[in-house]
Amino acid sequence: MTNPCEGREQAEARKEFPPPRHPDPRTEVVELHKRNLLAEIDRTGPDGHRRARTRRWTAVALTTAAVVGAAVVAVTLPTFGPSSAPTAQPASDASVRLLEQAARTAAAGSADSPRDAQFTYVSVTGHTTSLSETADGGMKRSREDESYERWTSVDGSSRTVQRERGGAATSLEAPGKGSLGSPTYRFLAGLPTDPEQLLAVIHRDAELNHGKGSDSTTGPDQEAFVMIGDLLRASVAPAEVSAALYRAAARIPGVVVIPDAVDAAGRRGVAVARAHDGERSEWIFDEGTTRLLGERTVLIEDSAWGKAGTTVDSMAVIDSGFTDGPGQEPTRTPDDHDTGTDV
Repeated sequence: MTNPCEGREQAEARKEFPPPRHPDPRTEVVELHKRNLLAEIDRTGPDGHRRARTRRWTAVALTTAAVVGAAVVAVTLPTFGPSSAPTAQPASDASVRLLEQAARTAAAGSADSPRDAQFTYVSVTGHTTSLSETADGGMKRSREDESYERWTSVDGSSRTVQRERGGAATSLEAPGKGSLGSPTYRFLAGLPTDPEQLLAVIHRDAELNHGKGSDSTTGPDQEAFVMIGDLLRASVAPAEVSAALYRAAARIPGVVVIPDAVDAAGRRGVAVARAHDGERSEWIFDEGTTRLLGERTVLIEDSAWGKAGTTVDSMAVIDSGFTDGPGQEPTRTPDDHDTGTDV
C-alpha cells in the first residue's frame, strides 16, 4: 500500500521536475549509439588523436535532444569486454601457410634505402559506410569515398601531405619520431624483425586501450590484427619488417582463410581474415603472387549497418614507394601496383 506521504512527495516532485518534452528514444536507437560511441572510443589513441581506424565507418553526428540524451546514457550502460568473449582457436593451418607465402613475397621486395629528406608515398582507393538518423527515427546508410594519396616524411621531420580524390592537397602534422598509430619509415625500420618480439610490441600497445579493464569491445587480439593490417596497407616499411608483420599475424588466434574476396579496385584474390563482433576483417592477396591487394570488412550478422554478407568498407592499395617531395609519384616499374576502378 502506498504511503500517503510518499504520494504527496512524488506529486510535488513531478510538479517541480516535469517530464522531459522529448520522448525516450527507442531501445534499438540507444543500442546503436552505444555501439557507435564505444567504437569511437576504440578509435582514439592514448594521445587523444584519432588512430588508424579500427572500425572504418562512422556515424553522422546526432542532432535531436532525445538522441543526444541517449548517447550520454549509453556511457553508463553495461558492456561486455574481451574477457567475456570465448577463446579463439589458433590461426588455421591454411592462413599460416598463406601468411608465410606473403612474408616471403615481402622479403623479396625492394631493398631501396630512402634518404631522411624523402617521403613515402601510398595511393589507396576505396569506400566506407556512414550511418545517419532520418527524421522519422530510422537509420540511413550511405557510401563515402575514402580514396587518397599520402606523402609521409621518411624521418618524420616534415609535415604529412594528403590529397583525397578530386580535392586539393592538405598539409597535416609532422609525425615526428612516429608510432604504431602514425608510423614513419624510420619508426618501422626500428621495429623487431623477429615475429614473436614484433607481436609482443604490437600486443602491448593493443592492451593499453583494448585489454582487461578498458571497457573496449574490440579486445587486444582483434586490435593487433587490425593494427598490423593498417601498417601493411597504409605505410611503407623495410622488406624484412613487412615480412615480420605477416608472420606476426600468423600467431594471432582466430585467423582463417577466405578463398574468394574482391578489393575496392575489383581485383579478386584470396584473403586471411578474423571475425569479431558480427563482422569479418579481411586482407586480400593476389592468389598468384601473394602480394597484398587491399582489405575489406564484411558483415557476418545482420545489423544496423546492413545484411550479413554486406561489404561495409573496402580499400585497395594502388601504388606505393618513395618520392623526393609531396605531389610527386614514385618511379614506376612493371611490378608496381595496378590501377583500378573503385567498385
